[in-house]
Amino acid sequence: MAGFFYDVFVPETVDLKLKEPKPIFLRIIHFDYFNYIRNTFYSSTMQKRIDWVDQVKGFAIFLVVYGHNFPVTEKFIYTFHMPLFFIVSGFFFPSKPDFSTLRKRFKSIMIPYFFWAGFLFVFWFLLGRKFGVSAQNPASVWKNFIGIFYAQGDREFMEWGIPMWFLPAMFLCFLIYFFLKKYLIVRKRIIIAVLLLSAIGFLYSHFTDINLPWSVNVAMVALFFFTFGNLSFNYIQQIPKKWAIFAMVVFATVHFLLYNYNIKIDMYRSIYGNEFLFILNGLLGSLWVIFFFKSFPRFSIFSLIGKFTIVILALQLLAMAVIKLFLWKGLGQEDFQFSELEKFVYAFVQIALIYPAFLIINRYFPILNGSHKKI
Repeated sequence: MAGFFYDVFVPETVDLKLKEPKPIFLRIIHFDYFNYIRNTFYSSTMQKRIDWVDQVKGFAIFLVVYGHNFPVTEKFIYTFHMPLFFIVSGFFFPSKPDFSTLRKRFKSIMIPYFFWAGFLFVFWFLLGRKFGVSAQNPASVWKNFIGIFYAQGDREFMEWGIPMWFLPAMFLCFLIYFFLKKYLIVRKRIIIAVLLLSAIGFLYSHFTDINLPWSVNVAMVALFFFTFGNLSFNYIQQIPKKWAIFAMVVFATVHFLLYNYNIKIDMYRSIYGNEFLFILNGLLGSLWVIFFFKSFPRFSIFSLIGKFTIVILALQLLAMAVIKLFLWKGLGQEDFQFSELEKFVYAFVQIALIYPAFLIINRYFPILNGSHKKI
């Protein structure tokens, strides 16, 4: 979500114009780059995957799967897991965007979206709508078909796969930021434009509940996080480990103390509660996770998971359906009110069930996961 998809958005080449370092607070405000970052980091690793970023992505998509199992921590997770995806997705926006880059992003985001949306719709039409909640509250087939192209509308239009809303919204973030950066050029103008667009996105949710195609209004709000990710990544990279750990502890503590003062967030439905707390918690939660994995990049399982986030996003609910089918037919279980431990464990089981599909896709149809991933 998904937000946080590193390979989908990382450019093949990055051209950076670097300036002399400034004091840390001036750097954060002015968003300049450093010569020594290019010499010590970009020259050797920018063309490769950054392992801790993959781990952040993997952890974020795990939170998406786990959050959809309705755990007791759902409210806490929803304060930051989607902002985290948008921040990470902004990390590698090219410094000099051109229309070839835009075409590549469309290919790596929207082609997978339309394939998986079509696949999920067909599965829902032939089988899924005949069981469970779908059978008890039938949804319009025609509206759900339209939902493939509209990519919004909750169960009425996307019962076949609500989580897929994230991909068109992410592409819109990239598209809007592309034009802002290409034509406004001056960084201060870009920042002002982003703030204005985000404010409009918030205001829209106050005046109407009409769903816009491709979650346009949500993308306008998410643009704030996308921009933050793009402008902050180089400074995150150069923070020493001890200060990253300190920041992680502080941000995590404040986040934990503040998150319950807002309502449950749902970006897909434009439910933000207090907008200031939404932004603050989204940043705090995302940053402590980022600093954790940057400081302790030892979780190889999340690095692996972070390489097939699009496939997980698409197939997570089908994987849970397989689990329930096994429990029902194989073990005779009819009550699916899972314990908190089961919800946590089944999130990993869902991802494990999807892994063989990822291996096949990565070898024969890599475009369906954005691009080929080196395992």
